[in-house]
Amino acid sequence: MAADIPDGSYVNLGIGMPTLVADQLPPDREIVLHSENGILGMGRVIRDGAADPDLINASKEPIALLAGASISDHAMSFAMMRGGHLDITVLGGFQVSATGDLANWSTGAPDAIPAVGGAMDLVAGAARLFVMMEHVTRDGEPKIVERCSYPVTGLGVVDRIYTDLAVIEVQPGGGLLVTGLAEGVSFETVAALSGAPLTLQAQCRVLR
Repeated sequence: MAADIPDGSYVNLGIGMPTLVADQLPPDREIVLHSENGILGMGRVIRDGAADPDLINASKEPIALLAGASISDHAMSFAMMRGGHLDITVLGGFQVSATGDLANWSTGAPDAIPAVGGAMDLVAGAARLFVMMEHVTRDGEPKIVERCSYPVTGLGVVDRIYTDLAVIEVQPGGGLLVTGLAEGVSFETVAALSGAPLTLQAQCRVLR
């Protein structure tokens, strides 16, 4: 995913898996990372060595700051999110539908802890939305579905899906196009593990 982010982009990284993007950004591109808890110019997650406990991302992980970074309160941070100032938001997902609906804040289970955070603001405010998730649940159920059965975060908001098996574009008006397959993974395997119809791009890339 990191290689697909254009130079000069302002990008929000959501909670969980999306924070890994910060570690993989191409060094020759200037990409400004935003975190909803009030950081603009966020660096990588600090996984070893000394860390400042006051500098954390939205996942509460210690992070570095890049030169020129700024820190704001939540009101200013959410104004950036709601005001259309972000080029891309990268969020995790529980389900994505064939028409680009996203469910990512609750499974709807009686004991589920609601965790909407700024997700609804992000999906409404960003120019493009990428979802990063595993292709199936721990029980092997599809996370790419015809219609979301979990509470929906936003309708028709997803532009692209990145899973451990494939990259999938949500087509205008609906429909899912596989544009990349993990090395050694067939289209037939991805289609069988999906709960919505997929089509394969003629020049599908291999993801290594």
